[in-house]
Amino acid sequence: MKKIASIILFSAIGGALTLGTYKLFIEKPQIIIQKSNDSLVGAFPVNYKNTMVASTENTDFTVAAEKTLNSVVHVKNTFYKTIRDPRAEFFYGQGSGAKQYSQVGTGSGVVISSDGYIITNNHVIKNATEIEITLNNKKNYKAKLIGTDATNDIALLKVEATGLAYVTFGDSNSIKVGEWVLAVGNPYNLTSTVTAGIISAKGRDLDGNKGVDSFIQTDAAVNPGNSGGALVNTRGELIGINTAISSQTGSFIGYSFAVPSSIAKKVVEDLMEFGNVQKAVLGVYGGELNNKVAEELKIADTEGYYISGIVENSGAQKVGLKQNDIIIKLNEVKISTFADLQGFLRTKRPNDVVEVTFLRDGKQKIVNVILTKNEKSKISAIGLELKNLDKSELKKLDIANGVKITAISNKELLYYGVKNGYVITAINNKKVISVDDVNDMIANKTNDEVLRIEMLNLKGETERYIFR
Repeated sequence: MKKIASIILFSAIGGALTLGTYKLFIEKPQIIIQKSNDSLVGAFPVNYKNTMVASTENTDFTVAAEKTLNSVVHVKNTFYKTIRDPRAEFFYGQGSGAKQYSQVGTGSGVVISSDGYIITNNHVIKNATEIEITLNNKKNYKAKLIGTDATNDIALLKVEATGLAYVTFGDSNSIKVGEWVLAVGNPYNLTSTVTAGIISAKGRDLDGNKGVDSFIQTDAAVNPGNSGGALVNTRGELIGINTAISSQTGSFIGYSFAVPSSIAKKVVEDLMEFGNVQKAVLGVYGGELNNKVAEELKIADTEGYYISGIVENSGAQKVGLKQNDIIIKLNEVKISTFADLQGFLRTKRPNDVVEVTFLRDGKQKIVNVILTKNEKSKISAIGLELKNLDKSELKKLDIANGVKITAISNKELLYYGVKNGYVITAINNKKVISVDDVNDMIANKTNDEVLRIEMLNLKGETERYIFR
């Protein structure tokens, strides 16, 4: 007979899962990824020419504004919830006293194809029952959700239309700090608003948890309602999806942040082709260098990604990368921080080949690494390190799905007897297939939502734990 243990863990994972002072405009419950039958990888127009403007004197923003205004849409999502009155149902029958409430959220979106594909933020349409799109010419469409990626805060919508104005993807990897940009969206329900600024920084980590995202920072004014809108260069090419602001008031006070178009484009293509996001890893452990770390390691370098360990059977191990190596470039893209590394890898898929430039004993070397599928993950928010299970391991355990716990830093779980070798099979009644599933479910968690984690113990018994 299976043992069922329900434990409530009052852990402080809420703080670890937020953006701190970096506020997302709208936060809503989870959206489930829906698979598309379309297979249109690489179908979107792309311009990878150098986007840097030769001179900022007499820069004309009108061309970029004209190209973008009709391609940025207003996104309205409606969430319906029915609340029942048990007392009324007891006296008057089931259904009596039930009331339906609706919650409306708004944001922006960017048309990326003439046949109606639209990219926006995941938090703009999260848990929507209905999604409505309004074009700049006031025409309305009902939108279908194709898929979402909570980690990168990207969602893909589709409306049944043809001949729509759309924005061409630019290359966010080639943008320069100081380059002029425009933010286009619908702040405070004001339609078709354009603001100008410059690229303030690249590779920003808003999470504080080692580079979950790699944002473009700009001083173009962005306010609630701009989420999901376009960040474009002076050519009118899409280089980012406006996502967050740094503010203690909830309104713009000088900085805003956008998901780079290189990441957004890859997410969209994956959602169309596979129905989910394909995640690749280099196969290294470590962290970014700075002066303090360099002094502790007794090395001269203060920039780059320092390798402290190599994942077994990974692409990094196969080409001979070692502990103490320092990664300084990936495909000629400079790597100074963990966010740089993470942001680059988010644009790649398993089996992609990446040129890695690194330092070993002060000498520069180059190797080509084949990226692999993510098989292990350290989930800091719940204090667990997890590993995917292969078919033979699943068969041995007589289960269809799950990921194995390989290390535990959560003292509460240790107190209640959770051990290495336990298998997480479901979170909030959703099957866990891979470590990426766990990452996505935690990334999609709202501040007030609990996590109900179902585990298989070493005796094959089911235990349940609740995180608040």
